[in-house]
Amino acid sequence: MCRHLAYLGPPCSPAGLLFDAPHSLEHQSYAPADMRGGGTVNADGFGLSWYVDGAPVRLRRASPLWTDADVPVLARSLRTTAFVAAVRNGTVGMPVLEAACAPFTDGPWSFSHNGMVAGWPHSMAALAGKLPVTELLTLEAPTDSALLWALVRERLRAGEDPLGVVTDLLPSVERAAPGSRLNLLLTDGEVLVATAWTHALSYRETGDAVVVASEPPEPGPGWIPVPEGHGIVARRGSVRLFPIDPDRSPEP
Repeated sequence: MCRHLAYLGPPCSPAGLLFDAPHSLEHQSYAPADMRGGGTVNADGFGLSWYVDGAPVRLRRASPLWTDADVPVLARSLRTTAFVAAVRNGTVGMPVLEAACAPFTDGPWSFSHNGMVAGWPHSMAALAGKLPVTELLTLEAPTDSALLWALVRERLRAGEDPLGVVTDLLPSVERAAPGSRLNLLLTDGEVLVATAWTHALSYRETGDAVVVASEPPEPGPGWIPVPEGHGIVARRGSVRLFPIDPDRSPEP
């Protein structure tokens, strides 16, 4: 069910977390450790967005990350204060194409969804119907992740607070599609909102840097699991844990 990670902090190369760490995102693409029953490998594409002058620059491919010899070279050439990266394990029946891969971007925002929406697409008909028809007709891909992004993007464009957007959306999707897996990452390069909803998520804060990941890419102390039904909002040098829905009890 996909793997993703995000970084905020002093300028660095994405290559360390994507390729050089013992359990790098590349390693997670073919040997994930905690898929929670949602597939075995993440071979249906990958994506990377990094920030230049406050705006995301994005690269996506529909091929497995481990088959692309150019991306490690590119990643090692970059220095950026924020990036989001993801590898995809597409839900059965959903297309394998570049446009279906996270991160999704708009303006300053980068977005990734790790998981699946139960009962897709019928379960989401009512929520999707609240979007303008043009938004539905121009979805990047006919996937649950692309629809979640459209729902988030519409409210961000209206100037709503990103934390409120995410914390309102997840219970709405859960009510419409019980049992969905909804780990989200959302950042504008300055603030990062991430959720743990029926999937694993951990973070590590070191000085002015914070890394959030489906699976810790490096061993050692400092990685803190995000409890089920909770999320984090992070800035450089600051991480705060919050409950997404106070009535949702943590699962064992």
